Amino acid sequence: MQMPQGNPLLLPYTLQELLARDSVQVELIPEKKGLFLKHVEYEVSSQRFKTSVCRRYNDFVVFHEMLLHKFPYRMVPALPPKRVLGADREFIEGRRRALKRFINLVARHPPFSEDTTLKLFLSFSGPDVQNRLREAAQGVGDEFLNCKLATRAKDFLPADIQTQFAMSRELIRNLYNSFYKLRDRAERIASRAIDNAADLLIFGKELSALGSDMTPLPSWATLHLSTWASLKQALKGLSVEFAVLADKAAQQGRQEENDVVEKLNLFLDLLQAYKDLCERHEKGVLHKHQRALHKYGLMKRQMMSAAVQNCEPESVEQLESRIVEQENVIQTMELRNYFSLYCLHQETQLVHVYLPLTSHILGAFVNSQIQGHKEMSKVWNDLKPKLSCLFTGPHSVLTPPRSPAEDSLCPH
Repeated sequence: MQMPQGNPLLLPYTLQELLARDSVQVELIPEKKGLFLKHVEYEVSSQRFKTSVCRRYNDFVVFHEMLLHKFPYRMVPALPPKRVLGADREFIEGRRRALKRFINLVARHPPFSEDTTLKLFLSFSGPDVQNRLREAAQGVGDEFLNCKLATRAKDFLPADIQTQFAMSRELIRNLYNSFYKLRDRAERIASRAIDNAADLLIFGKELSALGSDMTPLPSWATLHLSTWASLKQALKGLSVEFAVLADKAAQQGRQEENDVVEKLNLFLDLLQAYKDLCERHEKGVLHKHQRALHKYGLMKRQMMSAAVQNCEPESVEQLESRIVEQENVIQTMELRNYFSLYCLHQETQLVHVYLPLTSHILGAFVNSQIQGHKEMSKVWNDLKPKLSCLFTGPHSVLTPPRSPAEDSLCPH
């Protein structure tokens, strides 16, 4: 792993530099019928490697496993859930979006992006990519064994690293909770726009159906006037404008799903990966270190007891040998613990590098709202003159209703 000059603990990247590392597209390939069940395949295209490969969900699973094996102390984003029986299109599309977020976070992660595992996954076009991924990982240790600075990680850590870790973890937890609520509201806003589109379309169709009604009316009901015929003719033509309004509303909803909701989901995936990493640190290397220390304490007490009881020299030598081995284990676990904290410190910085994504999200939301309302306002304004024949005044003169402001200016 190449390290930046100066303090290797500090990450010198900006958000733009990370986003520029790669842009990976994940698109559905039409389902192929298997012997028993259909399976979904994805076309995964990398801008950086200029490749396009076919992948299945299980390929992503093996790739995920290899990342956790090689980078246990880094943020490895979680995969979406496995397909369930009877999965509908909505589930399949949601999983495609989640896989796209996963692979883009991985492709832009500094250590991952320089690893051969990523290149293999994004560029290998031969059969059985899963075995190739496993073969490439065989005999290759994790990042601790391959990083030249791993054994000196303690030297670069601040003295209050444990306090900083606790504070960072609390901050990320609060960020996650806030962005989770923002994502939910953004989903509802986009969903309302799409629902509004459906309602506008149906509204226009009903007006058209009303205008197309050919049921004859008796002359005594219409008083020989052509008002209803004129109204029907006008109503029939309004469905076009309402279809345009529906299309504008649907476009706005889809745009906010892609540019706002998906970016919020991307950041949430990153924050969740950080939370998972913190748990792995506590339940993994830290817990193993504590167990090794506990075992070492038991051995020392056995040694002291053996010395007091004047045991045979061979049993004492065996116990001493085991103690030396345990001391080596403890030393390795201590080094791994410091390296884990070293990586955590860098991953915390990486989360903060992604924080300016908030301004991108807000900008996309504001622009979508402005553009959407502007386009729909134009259609509404174009529609208004066409309503003039719908308003009947005295003596069959057609006059549109006044606005409340106009009524307040006219004497009664």
